[in-house]
Amino acid sequence: MKRKDFLKTSGLLVASSFWSGCQKGIRKEKEYRLQAGPLKVTTIIYELQLRQAWTLSRGTWNTRRNVLVRLEKDGIVGYGEAAPIPRYQESAESNQEFIHKARPVLEKDLWEYQHRWRELEALSSGQNAAKAALDMAILDWVSKSLKVPLYKFFGLDRNKTLPTTFSIGIDEVEVMQKTAQSAPAFRRLKIKVGVADDKKHIEGIRDVTDRPLIVDANEGWKDRQQALEMINWMAERGVEFVEQPLPADNLEDHRWLKERVKIPIIADESVHKIQDVPALASAFHGINIKLMKCGGLQEALRLVSVARAFGLKVMIGCMIESSLAIAAAASLTPLFDYADLDGNLLINNDPFRGLSLDGDRWLLPDRPGLGVEPTIPEW
Repeated sequence: MKRKDFLKTSGLLVASSFWSGCQKGIRKEKEYRLQAGPLKVTTIIYELQLRQAWTLSRGTWNTRRNVLVRLEKDGIVGYGEAAPIPRYQESAESNQEFIHKARPVLEKDLWEYQHRWRELEALSSGQNAAKAALDMAILDWVSKSLKVPLYKFFGLDRNKTLPTTFSIGIDEVEVMQKTAQSAPAFRRLKIKVGVADDKKHIEGIRDVTDRPLIVDANEGWKDRQQALEMINWMAERGVEFVEQPLPADNLEDHRWLKERVKIPIIADESVHKIQDVPALASAFHGINIKLMKCGGLQEALRLVSVARAFGLKVMIGCMIESSLAIAAAASLTPLFDYADLDGNLLINNDPFRGLSLDGDRWLLPDRPGLGVEPTIPEW
């Protein structure tokens, strides 16, 4: 199967708004409101406050600026969220600019959501987080119009959602240990690695828990021999699999690794769209699908199908996101092997409510659409 055999997909719509000022954690920068006939679309930049500094192999953050979308038509409101990824030349501002650029699509039939997605994809390359927000808002609106929860719209069983991991960022060993101990309900922990002290960090976690671990190097290891030694060392310490050990474009060394590692390696930064999957099948054991990387729920569903056709395991992951985007991703978990959907647990000013945990499993709301509602005043 060749890449050219896979159709390029495209997208949905939406316009935008940009505020200034600050209110209860909202950073409202530049306002833009657009009304096209009966359709009203508003976006705001919302600054998520992390409970503690979040460090990966490529940097540290205390806040993340996401874009929230409100789409209203015929008295029904759909919500979407973009968590822009700087690694892919995205920012809150560029996501909003893309949303404004999608204005012509607003005049078309939202019920034809697959056509709208393809049109959005064709509008511009990149800005996949913005496309994900629009896809989310459209499908929230469609399923609310039908008066069904989104998971039922997809034909899925809310009782078959997967347990999520709980993520621990790179920090001092004592801080990482306390974080692990603060999350006893989670059966599997995800540890960020890719720095000089990786062994020290894993040994520290092992001193306080014997729960299964997965690790994510975020492209942090640059040499394949180093990666091989680290992965096989971790395999002996209860690590189940490793995400993205080497730089995303280095498929040759990932193929070399796959033939030698004791545990699976999972593609993260290497995978975006369905066109990526054929080349990855020989280099990885599975892929991590994120709405913000692939451009939304519709492309995520296509990625699952294509990955399964190539015999790959599938994981659904997230960025730092509110309960809105986590609810969207959680609705798809019955189709996956693993779930890493804890982005909203890492913040202290979640702008949405209605999603709750039963141990380490998300309880999908039985309300129409995504089932969550904003806590933002007058929004």
